[in-house]
Amino acid sequence: MALKLYDLCGRNEWLRFSPFCWRVRMALAHKGLEFTSVAWRFKDKQALAFADYDKVPVLCDGDRVVTDSLDIMRYLDEAYPEAPVLGEGASYQRALLFKYIVERSVNPALFRIIAMDLFAAVHPDDQDYFRKTREARFGCTLEEFHQPDQGKQQLKQALAPVRDMLRVSAFLDGNAPSGADYLLFGSMMWAYVVSTQELVAPDDPVSEWFQRMLSAHNGVAGKALTVRDL
Repeated sequence: MALKLYDLCGRNEWLRFSPFCWRVRMALAHKGLEFTSVAWRFKDKQALAFADYDKVPVLCDGDRVVTDSLDIMRYLDEAYPEAPVLGEGASYQRALLFKYIVERSVNPALFRIIAMDLFAAVHPDDQDYFRKTREARFGCTLEEFHQPDQGKQQLKQALAPVRDMLRVSAFLDGNAPSGADYLLFGSMMWAYVVSTQELVAPDDPVSEWFQRMLSAHNGVAGKALTVRDL
């Protein structure tokens, strides 16, 4: 069946920066699955009405519609069991725990680093929506929330256990990337696509891991359009 992924785009149709969509993109590449990408913008809620969902990623596999990045990754393991991404049982539970760690510690730190870069990357027609919803969430203006130095300190602390892991392993899941790697990489790719900020030092194990992730699966992420290309 034909796979179709609804994926967030920015001011350029091919500027794809959603951390959650990047998780799915890497999982699809991991399994060697071809798919059609459908560009979606924040205010285009009607385009996802068929999924009874108002954000991306949304994956269509024939008549099957799956939402939420982790649910999609798990579905791919069930529907296409070769080369599992998350695994089952204890493996899945550990992936779920790591998802929460990334979303509650890494993502907030990254947002402080890239807030205004992200705003600039959003499609102009979506910027008012983006500003209003994010400022309501944070209780301050984007300009006030944008504190790169503070964010980098938070990120350094949040990534400390990851850094220790990568000193003894090429990837978080061992000798090759898999689910845990994609959960974190999606967030790091989010920042990399929209900003030229240096997130970690070049000699940091996390930076070296990120470069390996850009090259993984025939460089699918490394070939992506970023603000450096615009």
